[in-house]
Amino acid sequence: MVLTVVAALAVGVWLYLLLFRGRYWQEFSESHSPAPAGRTSSIVAVIPARNEADSIARAVASLVPQVTHTIVVDDGSGDDTAAVARRSAAPEKLTVLTGDPLPAGWTGKLWAVHQGVRHALGLAPEYLLLTDADIEHAPETAAALAARAESGNYDLVSYMATLHCATAAERALVPAFVYFFLALYPPRWIRNPRRRTAGAAGGCILIRREALERIGGIAAIREQLIDDCALARAVKRSGGGIWLGLSRETRSLRTYSSFREIERMIARTAFTQLRYSNWLLAATLAGLAVTYLLGPVLVIAAPYPAAIMGAAAWLLMSVSYLPAVRFYGGSPLWAAALPAIATFYAWATLHSAILYWRGAGGQWKDRVQGSRRSNS
Repeated sequence: MVLTVVAALAVGVWLYLLLFRGRYWQEFSESHSPAPAGRTSSIVAVIPARNEADSIARAVASLVPQVTHTIVVDDGSGDDTAAVARRSAAPEKLTVLTGDPLPAGWTGKLWAVHQGVRHALGLAPEYLLLTDADIEHAPETAAALAARAESGNYDLVSYMATLHCATAAERALVPAFVYFFLALYPPRWIRNPRRRTAGAAGGCILIRREALERIGGIAAIREQLIDDCALARAVKRSGGGIWLGLSRETRSLRTYSSFREIERMIARTAFTQLRYSNWLLAATLAGLAVTYLLGPVLVIAAPYPAAIMGAAAWLLMSVSYLPAVRFYGGSPLWAAALPAIATFYAWATLHSAILYWRGAGGQWKDRVQGSRRSNS
């Protein structure tokens, strides 16, 4: 009887996720073609860059033809990022700033963005396109985002770029990274002004200048490690409309050659997402176990009918994950592997907490942020 109730819980969880969680899993199959742009908008792009010499040229070259001006902020790079950026476009279309030293109370990326935005505001743009130095944009990205903002009266619109998915580690883990993000931040809920859910993808965010000024600029989120979602949350709380969707054409150039690299990327912000709460960490790990592991365990170890119900939960899980696998060109067999993939993410989340407890949380680009040491 107890096993039957537990198995029913596993099935119920997946029925809720499939039907009542904003149908987030359908985002991988939907096309978000914007309305045609009615007019040309003034857009200034801001790119913070730290040790991005390998990708900055492609990022800049993809943006310069489609925006009014592009600003790169060299955030203390130890390589040739600034020089490579300057060679990527004509001076009248590109400004490369040397970032000032990082002050207390700021994360490195947001300090660089703040400096770029401050310079951009002098050009009086309608929109600012905040993007990363490892994002290569499709030729119509800026126009499509502006058209989306105009047609839907949104103050912030964001594309989740298609991540690099070629190495063995990427094929195993990257689709799940996007899948889990959308489960946490269902785009339909983000777009709904009646819901509090707010999220964005930091690699490609278009924001109205007035909306950014209304929330107090980048300084309003200066300490946030998960800066994209913090920005979206601030805009939505101020009464602004926000939109998030997937883009097949806008692509990340960053590669992850090993499972260790992906684990480090997840661990950088996972405990931050849980607000450094040990209780939320315990609840999250328990929730991951119930959601992703209970079904397979019941199939292997439980008698009938609990095993059948466990199989049903595993099937529903696989059905929900299949669109993400297909979006990234993977074999459908990967859909059934989600329990093992979720176990990897659970470990990365726990490791994120361990790093925080050791005073080494949030390490990125040779900086440690979001740790006991940096928050003390």
